[in-house]
Amino acid sequence: MSATFSPIPVIAWFYLVILTSLGLILRRTQSPFLLIGILLYLISFELLARMARTSPFIPYELGKYLLCAGMIWGIFKFKPKGKEGWIMLLCLIPSAFIDFSGQVSSSDLVFNILGPINVALVVIFFYKQRITTRQLSHLIRLVIYPMLGVLGYTIIKSPDFKDVEFALGANVDWSGGFGSNQVSTLFGLGAFFMFILMINRWKFSGYLLLDALILFAFTFQGLLTFSRGGMLGAVLGIIIVLFFLRKAPLKERKKYGLPNIGKYVLPAILVAVVAYITVDEITGGMLSLRYQGETMGTLAGSKAKSINTVTTGRFEIFEGDISLWVDHFFLGVGAGASRFLRETMTGTVAHVELSRLLAEHGVLGFIYFLILCRLGIQLFKSSPNPLIKGILMALFLVAMYTSFHAAMRTFVTPALIGLSLLSIKLPEPKKISPTKGRAKVEMLS
Repeated sequence: MSATFSPIPVIAWFYLVILTSLGLILRRTQSPFLLIGILLYLISFELLARMARTSPFIPYELGKYLLCAGMIWGIFKFKPKGKEGWIMLLCLIPSAFIDFSGQVSSSDLVFNILGPINVALVVIFFYKQRITTRQLSHLIRLVIYPMLGVLGYTIIKSPDFKDVEFALGANVDWSGGFGSNQVSTLFGLGAFFMFILMINRWKFSGYLLLDALILFAFTFQGLLTFSRGGMLGAVLGIIIVLFFLRKAPLKERKKYGLPNIGKYVLPAILVAVVAYITVDEITGGMLSLRYQGETMGTLAGSKAKSINTVTTGRFEIFEGDISLWVDHFFLGVGAGASRFLRETMTGTVAHVELSRLLAEHGVLGFIYFLILCRLGIQLFKSSPNPLIKGILMALFLVAMYTSFHAAMRTFVTPALIGLSLLSIKLPEPKKISPTKGRAKVEMLS
């Protein structure tokens, strides 16, 4: 709330958290949990800091810089096991010294290459780090807290419904005057995380009704941005979790105490559906048309509906990047150079990380992507608990999906890939001693 009228409180709070956390980070401990928790909390301030215009006190690319520094510190401190990440890092090195456009500045280089570097670093650091299910719930909460700040900011900054004329395009008015794609991505992630907490009975606020209200708020405000990517990511994550829940045999349901879909899952889905229906009603059906890929041009008949109009130009960017890869197959055109050399959508930054990797890193970018896919496939063996396995798979696939509509411009993709690679230690089943068991039987008889 304070960020709506001054950046000072956000800056003060951010550095207060850093200063009071240094002792915890520097403490000698075998567990990386504290470092992971503090980093996830701090990098989640990225969007709120951008909205509050805290630069240069809080860097615009906060998530990238902080995550990179934290991962380097963690790698030296904890000696992690993610060897694949080192190969991914090596694949990125040549493109840092190539520039076929002659127009890439140092800021362009950092903007484009630091995201993939962070993904490689989280693979090194997070891979098979052991935490408990309780600690996983804490990490999810820590990511949500700063998201509530962004939610509050956009609600306060949003205009009255009667003052806005909804159109078939991203709506900056309902994203706090900021990039609707980034805001939608964050709210979609917030809705997905609230869903995970609710179905696991991991209470966020302590009150189920208030948790449902927060889920509704994330969904409602995210839909109002009219930016589809983030909200579709939330739907994707929920479908993946439900898939693993539904396919779990009865024996595993009982063994792991999996949630009853009718009792815990359906209410959460109902909240999201009500939010969609409400926004669609407020916008006079424009929301449904937006999610059908319609534009003012396609409705008027002046423009044909195509995969490019549905993806808001992303497919054209993808095609341009692939053409660059064909011409510079082995080493690519260099990090950050594709936007200047692409024949289609020239000057537009890449929105699809895969095509950017291929265009700018060549075959090495393809190898990088294959390693990432291999790590995702390994998640099918990540946990015997179907719900935990579903959550880890959902985190990974939502991260990959986000990189296909927002590239790696925010902390979302590296953070979710890191969380998906954790090894979750399940709680030991409670055992009743023979003596207690006999005493209980005798008492009942």
